[in-house]
Amino acid sequence: MLEPPDASPASLGQRIAGGRAVLGWTQAELAERVAISRVALANLESGRSVPSERTVVLLAGMFDVEPHDLVRGTIYPPQKSDRLPLVAARHTEIDLEMSLLERDLMWLARLESPDLTRRVVAEWRSRLDELGDRVLDPRCRWQLDEARQRVARLGRIAP
Repeated sequence: MLEPPDASPASLGQRIAGGRAVLGWTQAELAERVAISRVALANLESGRSVPSERTVVLLAGMFDVEPHDLVRGTIYPPQKSDRLPLVAARHTEIDLEMSLLERDLMWLARLESPDLTRRVVAEWRSRLDELGDRVLDPRCRWQLDEARQRVARLGRIAP
């Protein structure tokens, strides 16, 4: 999500605030996702405190960058940077479900079985509704809406 750091020095706090702005999240929303308080996030963004390695990894995952890319060119302590993992987890439950839906839709396209298509469509409608009850993130809600539209179109095609 974030642009890779360029040669111009930016504070880590500015990068965190910028990444949050790109996602369209409030401090409270981002803080909740990385399991810190809103005040702690405000202190990170203002440069009053330095994030732990754990927080850097979680933030990097949220911003779709690697931990070292997030801190590169900042004054993040080298001894902490040396302990950062090379990669951060970036996949959500929604990402997994969308992959499974894609697999099922490709499978159904090859089968040409109206009865099976109706059953799979009904199952996916239920799964997507259940996910919709738990998802708060706007990007994930958009993904769910797109998936619901695809499933609805498939349901109209199946006799």
